[in-house]
Amino acid sequence: MTDDVDAVRALARLSRMLERACPQLSLPHYRVLSAVASGDERASRLAERLALGKPTISASVDALCRRGLLARDEVAGDQRATALRVTDAGERVLAEAEQAMAARLAEVLGRTPRPRDTVAALVRLGEGLDGWIAERHHRGTDGGTEGHHRGTDAGTERRAARR
Repeated sequence: MTDDVDAVRALARLSRMLERACPQLSLPHYRVLSAVASGDERASRLAERLALGKPTISASVDALCRRGLLARDEVAGDQRATALRVTDAGERVLAEAEQAMAARLAEVLGRTPRPRDTVAALVRLGEGLDGWIAERHHRGTDGGTEGHHRGTDAGTERRAARR
């Protein structure tokens, strides 16, 4: 087995482990809630950014709205459009989920030879993914991302500010 395959398998296991760390949110719902918290207000933008189909986004948004974690607001000057926003309850659930996932990740990182280097590598992986997706989106090919594009969104800017 190659290191690349080992890395793929580790990432797959890690994603499931992170999801189990926060029973109040599924990983897909976490992705939607965190994307809205990062500044994506439109469902169509979420579908692009998260590489999900519009029906999947609609179902997730509906479920999060029913739970009171997201709200839909009218967009001035556009009768058909709605803007999504994270509610106070959504912010609390998101913060709790991220805290639980970060704690679970820290448990795993503590078992690596150089935890800070591993975190830095994961951040660089995210940056590489952002660049790859932006390039595919710019070329009009989705490469399995359905047009997902993050570019210099609020989440990328926040990560850069933390460094």
